[in-house]
Parts: sequence; C-alpha cells; structure tokens
Amino acid sequence: MATPLTDQEKRKQISIRGIVGVENVAEIKKGFNRHLHFTLVKDRNIATPRDYYFALAHTVRDHLVGRWIRTQQYYYEVDPKRVYYLSLEFYMGRTLQNTMINLGLQNACDEAIYQLGLDMEDLEEMEEDAGLGNGGLGRLAACFLDSMATLGLAAYGYGIRYEYGIFNQKIRDGWQVEEADDWLRHGNPWEKARPEYMLPVHFYGRVEESEEGSRWVDTQVVLAMPYDTPIPGFMNNTVNTMRLWSAKAPNDFNLRDFNVGDYIEAVLDRNLAENISRVLYPNDNFFEGKELRLKQEYFVVAATLQDIIRRFKTTKKGPGARTSFQGFPEKVAIQLNDTHPAMAIPELMRIFVDIEKLDWDTAWDLTKRTFAYTNHTVLPEALERWPVELLQTLLPRHLQIIYRINQIHLESIASLYPEDMDRLRRMSLVEEDGGKRVNMAHLCILGSHAVNGVAQIHSDIIKTSVFRDFSELEPDKFQNKTNGITPRRWLLLCNPGLAELIAEVIGEDYVKDLSQLKKLMLLVDDEAFIRDVSKVKQDNKEKFAQYLEKEYRVEINPASMFDVHVKRIHEYKRQLLNCLHIITMYNRIKKNPTAPFVPRTIIIGGKAAPGYHMAKMIIKMITAVGDVVNNDPVVGSKLKVIYLENYRVSLAEKVIPATDLSEQISTAGTEASGTGNMKFMLNGALTIGTMDGANVEMAEEAGEENLFIFGMRVEDVAALDLKGYDAMVYYKRNPELRCVMDQITSGYFNPKNPDLFKDVTDMLFKYDRFKVFADFDDYVKAQEKVSKLYQKPKEWTKMVIKNIAASGKFSSDRTISDYAREVWGVEPTDLKIPLPSEPREAIDETAARALKKM
Repeated sequence: MATPLTDQEKRKQISIRGIVGVENVAEIKKGFNRHLHFTLVKDRNIATPRDYYFALAHTVRDHLVGRWIRTQQYYYEVDPKRVYYLSLEFYMGRTLQNTMINLGLQNACDEAIYQLGLDMEDLEEMEEDAGLGNGGLGRLAACFLDSMATLGLAAYGYGIRYEYGIFNQKIRDGWQVEEADDWLRHGNPWEKARPEYMLPVHFYGRVEESEEGSRWVDTQVVLAMPYDTPIPGFMNNTVNTMRLWSAKAPNDFNLRDFNVGDYIEAVLDRNLAENISRVLYPNDNFFEGKELRLKQEYFVVAATLQDIIRRFKTTKKGPGARTSFQGFPEKVAIQLNDTHPAMAIPELMRIFVDIEKLDWDTAWDLTKRTFAYTNHTVLPEALERWPVELLQTLLPRHLQIIYRINQIHLESIASLYPEDMDRLRRMSLVEEDGGKRVNMAHLCILGSHAVNGVAQIHSDIIKTSVFRDFSELEPDKFQNKTNGITPRRWLLLCNPGLAELIAEVIGEDYVKDLSQLKKLMLLVDDEAFIRDVSKVKQDNKEKFAQYLEKEYRVEINPASMFDVHVKRIHEYKRQLLNCLHIITMYNRIKKNPTAPFVPRTIIIGGKAAPGYHMAKMIIKMITAVGDVVNNDPVVGSKLKVIYLENYRVSLAEKVIPATDLSEQISTAGTEASGTGNMKFMLNGALTIGTMDGANVEMAEEAGEENLFIFGMRVEDVAALDLKGYDAMVYYKRNPELRCVMDQITSGYFNPKNPDLFKDVTDMLFKYDRFKVFADFDDYVKAQEKVSKLYQKPKEWTKMVIKNIAASGKFSSDRTISDYAREVWGVEPTDLKIPLPSEPREAIDETAARALKKM
C-alpha cells in the first residue's frame, strides 16, 4: 500500500508533478468511480487490478480529450505548415504515467488513488507496453512525437497499428524463446478508431496507357482503417495525433470473382488482406526482402498520402477548397524515418502526375521540396534493396515511375561526368549485380531536399563514404541532426528522485530547456549536493535490486557497481566483448580469491532477431557464463551476471536510473548514434565506450576525461581493414585473452556440450567483422580505471554530476528544434492553446497572435 506524502514532500513535488488541489482529487475520484461503473460495468467487490488500471486510464484520457479537440480546432484556424513523421515503427511503451506528467495531473492522481485505497504503482504495472518498434529507430520516433507536441508544432506521426508488436522474450535454459506479443488482448484505452476516414490501398494490377496518361487498373484493394492516439505536449495544452493504420478487407473481398463457389472460403480469405497489419518484422539493422514487408511499407505510405492531401485540400472554405498544388511544400513537410517509407516518393509522383494531372517536372519539383530523409545505419546488410521482379508484380506503376526518375537522373550524371561509367553504376537507383534491385536509399536521396545522419560522426561517414557520390553532387543537401531523448519520460517519469533534486537546485524550467542543466556545474564541489545525488542513485539501486530478487530469485548486492549493457543483441554492438571481460574478471578472482576486488553486478539484456543465429548464440553464451560465475562459491557476492529477460521500454525505465556504468562499446563507425547512451548519461551513470555514434559528442560535451573512452577510432579501424585484421595476433599476444578463449573452446562453460560455442569462436577467430579482439586489451584497462574510481565514491559522484550537467544537448527538444528550422521550415512556439474550459473565442485570439508571428 502506498504511504501518503508528507506536507514537506508535497511542497517539494508540487512543481513538476502538478498541483494537488482538493477539487482535482475529488474530480479524479469521481471520474474513476464513474468509469468503473459505466465503462467497465464493475463494482469494487468484483473489480480486478486490471479494471482499476482501465478506470484510471479512462479518467486521465478524459482530461486529454478537450485539449485534443481544441488543438485540432486551433490548427484548422491557423492553417500552419504541417509536419508528417512517417515511420514503420513507433516504440511508445506505456502511456498512463507519461500522460499524467504532461498534463500536470500526477500528484492529483496519486492522491486520488491513495484515497481510494489502491496502489498507483500496481495499476501502472498492469499496462501493456505498446511495443510497435524494435529498438532505437522506433523509440526515437516516440521521443520525437513528445518533443513536437511540447514545441507546439502541428505534427502527426503516421505508422501501422500492428496487432502483434515486438515478440516477448523468454529465456529458457539459457536460450531465447519468442512468444507473440498480443498487446491488444485486453483493449487499448488510448486509441480512437476512425472508420469514417477509412481509405482504399491498391496492389498488383497492370498499367494502361492512353492519351490521358497512365492508369493503374485491375488492382486488388485493401482498406486502411485509422486509429488515433493523442500525443500530449508538456504542460502546454497541445495534444497532437499519432495515426496508425490497420488493414481491413473490403466487404466484397473475393466475392466479386464470378468463379467463387465457396462463400465460406471467400470470407475466411479476408484474413489474407488483413495480414498486412498483423505483425511487426522483428529485425533491427537487417533487411529481409519479403513481399509482406513491402506490402506493409506501401500500405502505410498510400493511406498516409491520401490523408495528407485530403487535409491539404481542406481549408476554412470547406473540403476540396484548395485546388492548386503550387503551395504544397509550403504547407506540408514529410520526414522519412529511414528508407522504410521510401515508396512515398513514387506514390506522391503517381498522385501528382496520374491523378492530379501535373506535368512531370512540376510534380518532381514539388515532391523533392516536400520530402526529407533520415538515414539510420551504414551497415550494408541493413540497406533496403527491393527486387525489381517483386515491384513489377506488386506495384507496377511505381516501378515505371522509379525507372523514369532513374533515367532522368542518369542522363544528368552522364552529362556532368561523361565516360565515367563506374560512377553511373554506383549512383543508379537500379543495381544490376546479382539480380536487378532498387536501392531505396538512393531513391530517398534523389527525392528529398534534405538528407541527414543522426550523429556528427555518422553524418560525416555518410558524406565521405556510403553516399559520397551524391554528396559531391549536392553537398548542401546533406546535414547532421544528432539524436535526442525526451526528458519527460527519461528523467521525470523514470527518475523522479533525481528530477526533483535538480528542480530544487536550479528550478523546474530545465524540463523544457535541458541546456539549463549546465547550471549544475556550479554544484560539482557542493558536499550536500554530492551526497544527495549519491543517495538518489543508491535508492534507485535498492529498488531495482528488490525487483531483480523478486523476478530472478538472486541475491543482489546493492553496494556493488551496477554495470549495465542493454540494447538489441547484434555482433556490431559487441556484447561478446563484455562477455570476454566477465570471464577475465572471473579468472582473476579464481586466481587470487583474497585480492581486493570491486564488486560488480553485470546486467545484460536485449532481444535477438528470431532468425539471427549468431545473436542467439551470444545470448546463450552470456547465460552459460552467468551460470558458472553465479554458482561458484569462491566468487560469492563479488561478481554476479544477470541476463535481463524481455528488455523493453518499461524495463528500461527501471534499470537505467539504477545504473552506475553504461556500456556503449560498438566498433567505431558502426553505431549511427545510439540513444540509450544519452538516457544513462542523463540518469547519472558513467559511460565506458568507444568513439562511436553520439558517444563522440557526449565526450565533447562532458570532456573526454569524464568518460571511460577506449579502443580504436574510425581511422584505426580503416587502417586495420587495409592491413587486414588477424585475430590470432591478439590471441597470441595477450595471455588473459588466450586463457578466456581456451576456456570457451574447451567447453569450460558448457561441459555437457563442449562444442556448443564453436560457431562463436570460429567467428571471433576467422571472420569477425567487428574486431572484438583488437579492442580487448584497451577495454580491460579502461574497466580497471572504472573500478579504481568506483572505490572513491565522492570522486565518482563528482564525475556523475559533470555528466548530468553536460547532457542538455541530448534532449529531443533540441533535435526537433533543429529539424524544424533547418529541414521543415517551421518555428517552435511556446504559445499555450486555451483550455477547453475557456470560451471558443479564446482560440480565435490565440490563432490571431500566432498568425501575426508568422
């Protein structure tokens, strides 16, 4: 049962968590009881914890609705330029607590739920994560939606309402096992179906040519049903919309065919059409060229563009009032989150040319000025290359359009670089080697006015290597937009103790302007503040230790260093390097059990793509090593290894605030940015990492001496590639590495099946693209520095404070402000939309003020 807040605690919390007014609390209790009765049709005698969660969710949602409608009315009045963020993934996590925080209702709800004799945390734990993403790319989209609403942008997220999100991971006998994520089983209180905006999407068919132009005919139709989710800004009354499409078969599906004798069979076949939005593809940084995936990509694009054009044509004069497309890019900005929604480019061309009858050059000019493209990876296996054969069958008109774009493009290159056949081959949209394929990144670059990487080092790599030919052609097109995270979820929500402590010393404005954290530098030597920061971390660790003991039935030493490595399992992220270090520490303890040792709890978590054999072997190796380490009496409580099952947004919110050491150890030049690194920094962990992704900028902001930087730089990796990487050299040179590898090879960690890890050791010795051994020695030395500093708690905490103070750059508010001004041509605003309780005229006045600013 929750304990009531003392008056002092309430005063402390009043600012960030909202006001506890008697009327607020009474109103929330009233709403709660009303929904329990009328929405859930239960009384307190038979209601379950889930019923209580739903009653609270509906009560909080009631507070969103008026603001949501008001926001849309306001956009209708002002008719601002709208921003559309297109993504196949939105990794939203849970919604309840985030909504309470952004509406300033958290304290009132806490008090109301306490007065009702319930426990808020128990209710929050009932909510399913909306797991509509794999990792970084999908979570970035979610943070961006929060920032766009907080900055008052007229922005919309568009994606797919997957019936099954990212799989639930079970660890059985040390192996990953996947279970379907039936996240909608109990219903979703946050979405509103909008069948009145259902739209047709076409597939297959053929192209008919006539004097009027091309017509795509004899297609199969699938309907796209929109579901809207409100996206509240922080304390500004703005509520934007995320619209996710669900596939529905038309009612005459398979019944139009004159040959249908079996009515039952035809109705059952509706599933085939509706499979489009059934399940999220569980690959991170890997391209799987399946027809269903291409259908998903075109499905979201086709539905969204119809919606965008409908909204563009509607003004205060009514639907269809705007007839000219000349001003389209002045009213519409579309951001492509990686190449997954790339078919939007030929689709918009098809609409402009075939349906709206614009000439090609005008259509292409409008298209380019509308789209911008964010690249998320340089790994070759992740780049989307669709077989021409598949496009010909599924989207024949789009393939024609792509060919025409390519023809004009290649003619232009040939005139600029006559005789340079190799450049033509490199820059073509269509690759010929090993079957004809369309390179979607090339399509995105050609069809956009801006292309960006997601950290400075990544944007540089894009310009100098991956897309070098394109950046030589149009250097001004290429930009950098370093990723960020929303401080609402990743500080206020997950780490209230730290958020409150910071508010006490620098005020609460930092929540909307994270650069203000710089003020904490004045307190880096303040004894009381050092003590308080350390105490918050210790409290978080104890809470997480309790969670681990409950979930995993292991004794955790909360005084040990919490060394955490959580992210998708991938060779380039080098969980294996961490694993080799664990074995090294284990060997040192075994060799000299009485020597001083800084105790560590090593926590590794993350999902492997179901078809990624090596990633699954890596999980098994970590769990096997953990079994040996955790059950060795000589080791005792000095070293513990935990595999964190089913890592997801809601679990990140628990582990990140409790972390001492953040592992960011990808091979330099492989991690585009990373965002977990930023979450740990903001929450008072220190980073051990390579000069990769945003780590480079974190070191720049905090000072390299305040991170544990190790390993090869990008230039070193390139030099080693030229020379040729030979794992054996490092194996022979380093006795500890040799010992570790011999143990793995001999079956020390798997005596019943000594050859179990042969695939892993073969890879490490013979074809390790990510050069684990090359960085091993430097990594171990950096880890020794970590242990040494951890023995001086005050020095450690000072370094923590310097890191928190330097993390302001990594707010997604900063990232989105940069996109707004430098890509989308819109200006963030701190205008507060009038509350629903204010008269309708207040909207007109606010709109008039906004129009003046424009």
